[in-house]
Amino acid sequence: MITPRFIRLRDAAHYLGMDKNRFNAEVRPTLVEIPIGDMGIAFDRLDLDDWAVDYKHRNGRPSKCKGEPLWDEKAHLDSMNAMGSGILINKSKDTVDFAKAVKQATGKKRSKS
Repeated sequence: MITPRFIRLRDAAHYLGMDKNRFNAEVRPTLVEIPIGDMGIAFDRLDLDDWAVDYKHRNGRPSKCKGEPLWDEKAHLDSMNAMGSGILINKSKDTVDFAKAVKQATGKKRSKS
C-alpha cells in the first residue's frame, strides 16, 4: 500500500496520533496548507513527519533501560493512595491512638529484668 504524499485535513491529526483540536491548535499553524479542489485542504506528509521529529526532539525522552535511571527522571510526589509512611493530615481520636501505637512500636524496647 502506498502512503499518499498529501494528507487531507480530516486525516492529518490521525496520522500524527492526536485529536483534531490539538492538531488545529499546535500543528496546523506551523504547516503549509495545500488547496485540493474548491474547499479541500491537505498537508505534505513530509512536513507532518518533520513536525513529528521536531516535537520528539523537544519533548521526547529515552525509555527506561533495565535498572538504569532516566536522564531526566524527576522526583515525583507519591500517590495519596500509596502504601507506606507519611504524615497525618487530619487528627482524630483514631489517628492519635495510631500515632501512639507507632511511637510505641518504633521506640526503644524495655530491657527484661
